[in-house]
Amino acid sequence: MEFTECYKQTGPSSFSPNSRFIAVAVDYRLVIRDILSFKVVQLFSCLDKISYIEWALDSEYILCGLYKRPMIQAWSLSQPEWTCKIDEGPAGIAYARWSPDSRHILTTSDFQLRLTVWSLLSTACVHLQWPKHASKGVSFTRDGKFAAICTRRDCKDYINLLSCHTWEIMGTFAVDTVDLADIEWSPDDSAIVIWDSPLEYKVLIYSPDGRCLFKYQAYESGLGVKSVSWSPCGQFLAVGSYDQMVRVLNHLTWKTFAEFMHPNTVRGPCYAAVFKEVDEPLQLDMSELCLSDDFPQGSDDAPEEPFRVRYEVTEVPINLPFQKPLADKPNPKQGIGLVSWSNDSQYICTRNDSMPTVLWIWDIPHLELAAILVQKDPIRAAAWDPTCTRLVLCTGSTHLYMWTPSGAYCVHVPLPQFTITDLKWNGDGGCLFLKDKESFCCAAVPLLAESSEYSSDD
Repeated sequence: MEFTECYKQTGPSSFSPNSRFIAVAVDYRLVIRDILSFKVVQLFSCLDKISYIEWALDSEYILCGLYKRPMIQAWSLSQPEWTCKIDEGPAGIAYARWSPDSRHILTTSDFQLRLTVWSLLSTACVHLQWPKHASKGVSFTRDGKFAAICTRRDCKDYINLLSCHTWEIMGTFAVDTVDLADIEWSPDDSAIVIWDSPLEYKVLIYSPDGRCLFKYQAYESGLGVKSVSWSPCGQFLAVGSYDQMVRVLNHLTWKTFAEFMHPNTVRGPCYAAVFKEVDEPLQLDMSELCLSDDFPQGSDDAPEEPFRVRYEVTEVPINLPFQKPLADKPNPKQGIGLVSWSNDSQYICTRNDSMPTVLWIWDIPHLELAAILVQKDPIRAAAWDPTCTRLVLCTGSTHLYMWTPSGAYCVHVPLPQFTITDLKWNGDGGCLFLKDKESFCCAAVPLLAESSEYSSDD
């Protein structure tokens, strides 16, 4: 792997959808760099510190959320002199997002008073009263023709279907939820999944015309749904719950066909590979060393760590690090907080929040556990390669961790005092963004060959 040098960042960052640029916030400035050369191609100065950035789908425009002011500023990559500023006045702005046509911006006011659609082509705007959430509760179809927006009035949740061409409401229907948490269109745009708040286990599948296709409730007592994720192929729906299980539904009958448990003790028979991160002391060959008066007492080039990090394959049974959630604190750290599908829908990775250092990888065609990665530190982020079956994760250390069906391995980032707190893939899989507290770098990841063999000390 090849790494770039460090660049400054103080806020959000995002790859452009066309995989050609990366936008990084540096205080009040928005820096646009070319992915290949990493030269600055545009530099925009905002009126306040940037809290949020998002590219338009055509990679022509980019918006910056200045939520402290509160205000939205949008910029054009090809026309640097073009500017756009959105200010809701006393209503404020809690969140902003692009529409699929890249020519409208949707903003949600403070206290969810209204959602406004702003047109970049004209001065027209459309208002929708009482959106349920600020950053959630809005989902667009893959073809970009329709939007499903959650609203709440008279203590009841509703789904509003809007045309993304005219922004007229095409239909509205009430949903059977106590306190709707979020919604998401299926990848084939044929259904909408809706799930309730953690206090009520309820997953509902609706057709676009408002018919309830299926109601799923795994249990009644206890905290319910924590995470929901469609597979990229659209055939499976994974539901992570507070009972430390992932249940996978199929798109034909909406029945559960797999239940994956996350126990803190893994016993046989288990055919999954268990990779445990360990520190291996460096073995120095001192046979040819000689001492003289010219021998330096210290060297700045000496390695910071006198050991090498690698994965060790562990046999079952194995006891996994487990943290019991505090009973007197809200939002307990338990349940499936991370559910992520591989690009080919063949694998799914999960993390039980009461075992934050453990990542589980499941084989969907065989309905079995494929691997367990046991890290030294809590897992900060995990992301699948968008082009092949390769999973990358970070733990806030100086190492990058990767898993493929061939095995798992650790990669040391050769930058001084650079700890990876977050990561994300470029759309074409050719570049990996690595974030530190106040800097970032990118890595060029080699293509994954089917027959490649990796060692844990690459």
